[in-house]
Amino acid sequence: MSRVIFHDSNGAPRASTPGDGILDTRGRPMRDLRISVTDRCNFRCTYCMPREVFGANHVFLPHSALLTFEEISRVAQIAAGLGVRKIRLTGGEPLVRKQIEILVGLLSGLRTPEGEPLEVTLTTNGALLARKAQALADAGLRRVTVSLDALDDVLFQRMSDGGVPVATILAGIEAAARAGLAPIKVNMVVRRGMNDAQILPMVRHFRGSGHILRFIEYMDVGNTNGWRMEEVVTGAEIVEIIGAEFPLEPVGAGYRGEVASRWRYRDGAGEIGLITSVSQPFCGDCTRMRLSPEGRLFTCLFAEQGHDLRGLLRAGASDAALAARMGGVWRARGDRYSELRGEAHREHKIEMSYIGG
Repeated sequence: MSRVIFHDSNGAPRASTPGDGILDTRGRPMRDLRISVTDRCNFRCTYCMPREVFGANHVFLPHSALLTFEEISRVAQIAAGLGVRKIRLTGGEPLVRKQIEILVGLLSGLRTPEGEPLEVTLTTNGALLARKAQALADAGLRRVTVSLDALDDVLFQRMSDGGVPVATILAGIEAAARAGLAPIKVNMVVRRGMNDAQILPMVRHFRGSGHILRFIEYMDVGNTNGWRMEEVVTGAEIVEIIGAEFPLEPVGAGYRGEVASRWRYRDGAGEIGLITSVSQPFCGDCTRMRLSPEGRLFTCLFAEQGHDLRGLLRAGASDAALAARMGGVWRARGDRYSELRGEAHREHKIEMSYIGG
């Protein structure tokens, strides 16, 4: 059944029910705010922050340019009034931001207009997770997603280029589980000819663990990762590879805007997810706004430019003025890059390491 979209007196889409919040030009509500707390990372993954670009001479944002935790919390509270129900902290690597648990505590104390707490989650490369997991949980973090592209240690260290062994990441995952940050999602970016042979080893390791392994098609984010279509292993191929050894069956989406398509093992050993931005774009249900480390709003992972909020914040703008700015950006949004990938070439896409995945 097609979704009914209502319009206001000016012809702009509006919420069909109060719970829908504001809508963009394609009738999509703003539900998720992804907050990049730093542009720095302790890894140099080849598909995200290759060392030949982000080397010793690369200039990162100075600390004074970053939004403070109080500024981030204020933006998040205003976003909740516009319909946001989930906050995800990203980077860069969010755990390299000092005292990140203080920010988690601020965000976990926020409420929707209906009085419900926001869902606060975090995506990390896992290198610092073992030492941070309990403090994050104590501060109110609900769940964590960990990036892990291979179990083979040599391959993993070649891809991540961070000098951290797989054992450290696995220890972080287990520490997060003990702290109650579950269900833990483990993200694997699959690149043909690089780590596609690790699909089944990853499946065998995480099957039955209670963790949800998710496979991400190699995407053309930013301008520095040397993306080529022939290196994409599609979600359909991944399902076929896994299903030949462990039969799978599809699972319905848990909520509107869910990024991953879900599959479960027929023997009951858990489920996997597939994020198929290249082969099966999900732009039509994208409910995500992104906030950069220095306070710029982006309406798409593949955007070329953002919309400044920091200037308003530091000029003393009222909450109403900030809400008007954020709402205006969302209502004007028409992004669907993944659906138009072949005809929507963009010269200067924002780097994923700056805006988060």
